[in-house]
Amino acid sequence: MDSDIIALISVLFCEMIFVIIAYTINEKNAKYLLSGYNTMSKEDQKKFDLKNYLIFFKKFFLNLTLYSALIFLLFYILYDGITASLIWCISIFIPMPYMIYKGNKFKK
Repeated sequence: MDSDIIALISVLFCEMIFVIIAYTINEKNAKYLLSGYNTMSKEDQKKFDLKNYLIFFKKFFLNLTLYSALIFLLFYILYDGITASLIWCISIFIPMPYMIYKGNKFKK
């Protein structure tokens, strides 16, 4: 396979993982799967607004999936798979500080 096809398959695989993450983490399994929340003490977990955080978390990952896929496709059409993959990686990491910042607002 050439590098463009490998890049396309890799990005699609990662995008599917993001959607799976968005839909599988819920209140029942967050104490096991949600990084940061699973290391909090029981008292801190009770203070944390998990329900609203999970709404934000799901929306964030679905938006991340949508917009990063659109960015990849745009650059894949305009340039090549390698360039599109690099831009896609950047588009994944840029919103992460926003997620951390907004996530801290759910602590009571």
